[in-house]
Amino acid sequence: MIEIAKNAGFCFGVKRATDRLEEVLAEQTGERIYTLGMLIHNDTYNRKLEEAGVGITSIDRIPALVATATAKSPVRVFVRAHGIPREDEELLSAMTRINPYFHYEDCTCPFVKKIHKIASEYSEPENLFILMGKATHPEVVGIMSYFEYDKLTFETADALETAIKQGVFEKYRDKTPILVAQTTQNLGEWKKSQKLLQNLYTNALIFDTICSVTEERQTEAEALAARSEVMIVIGGRESSNTAKLYDICKKICPATVRIERPDELAELNLIMSAHTRVGIAAGASTPSGVIQEVYKTMSEMKENFEEMLDSSFKTLNTGDIVTGTVTNVTDAELTLDLGAQVTGFIKAEQITDDPSVKLSELFKKGDEIEARVGRVSDIEGIAELSKKAVDSAKSWQRIVDACESGEILCGKVVEVIKGGMTVLVGANKIFVPASHSGVPKDGDLSAMKGTEVRIKIIEIKGNRAIGSVRAVLREERRAQEAAFWAEVEEGKVYTGVVKSMTSYGAFVDLGGVDGMVHKTELSWKPIATPAAVVSVGQELTVYVKSFDAEKKRISLGYKTDDTNPWYAFTAKYAVGDVAEVKIVSLMPFGAFAEIVDGVDGLIHISQIAQEKINKPADVLTVGQVVEAKIIAIDEENQKVSLSIRVLLDEAQAAAEAMPEEVVEEAAPEVVEEAAEEVAAEAVEVSAEAPAEETTEAVEETVAE
Repeated sequence: MIEIAKNAGFCFGVKRATDRLEEVLAEQTGERIYTLGMLIHNDTYNRKLEEAGVGITSIDRIPALVATATAKSPVRVFVRAHGIPREDEELLSAMTRINPYFHYEDCTCPFVKKIHKIASEYSEPENLFILMGKATHPEVVGIMSYFEYDKLTFETADALETAIKQGVFEKYRDKTPILVAQTTQNLGEWKKSQKLLQNLYTNALIFDTICSVTEERQTEAEALAARSEVMIVIGGRESSNTAKLYDICKKICPATVRIERPDELAELNLIMSAHTRVGIAAGASTPSGVIQEVYKTMSEMKENFEEMLDSSFKTLNTGDIVTGTVTNVTDAELTLDLGAQVTGFIKAEQITDDPSVKLSELFKKGDEIEARVGRVSDIEGIAELSKKAVDSAKSWQRIVDACESGEILCGKVVEVIKGGMTVLVGANKIFVPASHSGVPKDGDLSAMKGTEVRIKIIEIKGNRAIGSVRAVLREERRAQEAAFWAEVEEGKVYTGVVKSMTSYGAFVDLGGVDGMVHKTELSWKPIATPAAVVSVGQELTVYVKSFDAEKKRISLGYKTDDTNPWYAFTAKYAVGDVAEVKIVSLMPFGAFAEIVDGVDGLIHISQIAQEKINKPADVLTVGQVVEAKIIAIDEENQKVSLSIRVLLDEAQAAAEAMPEEVVEEAAPEVVEEAAEEVAAEAVEVSAEAPAEETTEAVEETVAE
């Protein structure tokens, strides 16, 4: 049996630092990225960073690096999880003020930051600062820089006890001791150190600063070593917490070995059998992939041993994986020939969870099936097997491999729980946190139940996998963006969906990339807001007016010549035509009238009436429909001149041209009818004129 410690691998602080760095790398912003020293104490992981283009720099090279940071080649520096001295952090902060193209990310573990704060707050002459940890460790160097007065470091409780016996503390008798520990300090050493100091000082201030995860990791490793015959501790050579794990395990399990890489196992002379219990623990800077590779290697070593046993005699044990040949099939169970002294049986419930499935339809005699041994009875000569257990293990291995390779898996959402949802992939369940579900914050996760989703495995914790739908969506969107920018060109037509609107335009999703249509491009006539023409969610056919691939900006057009009202106007009217127009606005110099939707013409004040008027409002009102003659069309500037007066002049000229004898010989009733028509025309033309003037004009016309 091989057992991996539950808390093996990256701790919270290390994972926080690596996640942030990997997030920036994935964004591909063009920045030059460095870490201030090694981000974590793991050569395997640091080599991967180097392959990804991440450099390692030192504090004395920062000024020179800052001098090279430009808009086209900005620089970002990541501070390691162990933290840095206060003066180094002050230098980095000053550099960001000097050059806006230089940035740094403080990835110091929050537990380490807590000790920085303690050291800074108690930095007084009357205090003595004591730290239990390795003096040369980067974390300890950083912490000690925050206390400016008397301070001491001791790597072990024995070193502290020796100092007490040698009288080192005699000159500090009047001071108040402040005791803290390196976050990865051995728990047993820490407790012993506290007792020693409390016996020496009654006023000692003791702060428990060992990382809670470190405590759990050490306690768990101790228990695992107690029930294991071989113990593997994985971690970097420079890792302090890995060294402490090794010491703890070695005291309990003599067959404890420490490695950094899986290939080191081949060089070790580990004495194992098929039944050897193997425990695996790992330091806080060990990637999950390395842990899984060690697990795989140890499993293969045990399998090789089992094969050697098989070459001498065949036997079965609980937990063995065997391959048998089907000799009999019923809907209740399968019978297998295992090539041993026992017969294998697999019950239906150990094959599938679906009670409606008929085994006789799935299997036939001669089929080979891989299964795990559940119970063996040498007396009865039978072995109970489970096919589901093997299927689950294979499915789990695929999930582990997908975590390392980045392969996207498909699964079904089977459960929505507090904080996320469960996705079934093969025979295993993957937890997807709400923040990685792809559903907007405060959205309804229950709508996802029963749906098929594509997920990426982002973390393996022991036998628990965590997946992300959001990571898949983000990768797909990046692929869409890359494809779009590779093919975009001015004039190209796209069909998109209105995503959002502002007062000045509408943003259209073109399929992973957003473009903006200015409100002046939405309509040929002036509009107050884009909402007057389009709405969010509306499908829109647009074309690219211009774009800036570097700044990721696209200007879109919507209105086309086909919808230009000017062409509709010129197709219908020409100079000299008479049109019914609607007064839309009145100005001191004239009136604007709508000829067709989207095209207005100007009736100059001199073209409104035959007589001189003070202002257009004396004769016309907004909304009034009148007849006007088109007297000029400016094609270049798309302007139209209209005239009401020309029509009045033409009507008057026509009336004056009538022969007098026709009027004289006309019957009285005809004269009266003509007078009424003339009066009606006069009223229509001069609707705004005083009643007395209109009456006089009619009387004069009739008299003539």
